[in-house]
Amino acid sequence: MNITFQKNHQRAFGTFPLKGEVLRTAIEAAISAGYRAFDTAQMYGNEADTGAALAESGIARDDLCITTKVGIENFTEATFLPSVEASLKALRISRADILLLHWPTPGGDIAGSLRLLQMAHDRGLARHIGISNYTAAMMRQARAIVDAPLVTNQVEFHPLLDQSKLLAAADETGIPLSSYCSVARGEVFKYPLFAEIGAGYGKSAAQTVLRWILQKGVPINTMSTKPENIRANYEVMDFTLSSIDMGRIDRLMSTGYRIVGKNLVPYAPDFD
Repeated sequence: MNITFQKNHQRAFGTFPLKGEVLRTAIEAAISAGYRAFDTAQMYGNEADTGAALAESGIARDDLCITTKVGIENFTEATFLPSVEASLKALRISRADILLLHWPTPGGDIAGSLRLLQMAHDRGLARHIGISNYTAAMMRQARAIVDAPLVTNQVEFHPLLDQSKLLAAADETGIPLSSYCSVARGEVFKYPLFAEIGAGYGKSAAQTVLRWILQKGVPINTMSTKPENIRANYEVMDFTLSSIDMGRIDRLMSTGYRIVGKNLVPYAPDFD
């Protein structure tokens, strides 16, 4: 993925768990705010609604970055490519800008699904490919298995969770991270530090959290149905947190608050 492409898509609008009119209205607000990157997945059951909303937006296809993810139920030779083709049809596009494996293959044998992902890329179904919810060890395996560049490992990433091992693996493998659950589904708002730091920059607690993630070198995915929050989540490029404030936030990583684990997703790997 080239540098210009990365810079233009550091902020993506996540669509989970939205559907129908609620999703259409949210995407309309996101487009108005400036978003051009949108994230969906087979698992979300909203690819068709997302595709319809983006098609109706009037934004040129070349200006959009559309990410979708293949679910583990389609990690077979018989179903992988047909499922991707079905996703593209639902999204009303001829290829995905970024196609991800939503989870590592349950059981730990990740080679087969990675080769199928490579095949989708080679057949022109995806401009870029990547992974999601991979551990550091799996990132190293994936880099050895896949010939095409892996442009992201989309993972839970926020200031209440220490993902330093994954950041180190990203540097080692050249597979950048991107975030989901960027504000820890609201858990960050229980910590006054974010509002306190944000006040010094004329920004909100949420904007402070998102800026911290970006300054870690991690693109963000955010979701809201409120136009004012959608716009605020996008407006995080016009300030820079000082190294002192970054350090103050860093200390909260020891909280160890993880949202997405085996309690929520039984086939999740043993995360770092």
